[in-house]
Amino acid sequence: MNTVEIIFSPTGGTEKVAHIISRQWSESTIKIDLSDPKADFSGCVLGKEDRVLIAMPSFGGRAPAVAIERLKKIAGNGAKCTLVCVYGNRAYEDTLAEMEDAAKESGFQVVAAVAAVAQHSIIPQYAANRPDASDEKQLAEFAQQIADKTEPATSIPGNRPYKKAGGAGLVPKPSKDCVKCGVCAKNCPVQAIDPVTLSADTKKCISCMRCVKQCPHNARKVNGAMVSIVAMAIKKACSVRKENELFL
Repeated sequence: MNTVEIIFSPTGGTEKVAHIISRQWSESTIKIDLSDPKADFSGCVLGKEDRVLIAMPSFGGRAPAVAIERLKKIAGNGAKCTLVCVYGNRAYEDTLAEMEDAAKESGFQVVAAVAAVAQHSIIPQYAANRPDASDEKQLAEFAQQIADKTEPATSIPGNRPYKKAGGAGLVPKPSKDCVKCGVCAKNCPVQAIDPVTLSADTKKCISCMRCVKQCPHNARKVNGAMVSIVAMAIKKACSVRKENELFL
């Protein structure tokens, strides 16, 4: 039996949460990176005895469309899986429901789900430094409760039809400090960045902020005024600490 992590984590927060949970099950894991645009996910075949964790961030209360599309290409073969959605302390809304439907379509048996909080990828003052020590303890406890579960989960929240997905909204651009190293274009999960101009295609960009996070020269930025507007719009929802949730 293998422990397998199927992860879409553009800025690392989702992956950190996933590792906290999976390392309670096994010291070694197999990782399938849904953020790799060049990977052939149709060649990923799981075994029925594998223990699988599927983790994605919540973007505006929905799962990232590209991550769902790639997940559906994987053959679950009846493997038991735990869903993990990670959000920046606002709300995750229909993310878990969407992940559940995609996982079942791929042949997984969903036995549990977790909604976890990590530092907001665009507005880092929200859920700053999370997951913290308290989160790690709670997530480890969740993992122990999930470890031997075999029956399907029955209480995963979310609406069907899902809420309407929002647009990209905040699209990072190269600043004057850009040296055209190409790291951003190479690592963009949806290949939205032109490798020559390093400008992002606004129709392809999903505002995942990977290019901002990984730029070695801190030379990709989002519009500061727009960020301030978004920060004010979600301030009330983010002002109270949300706790992680387990659904069995």
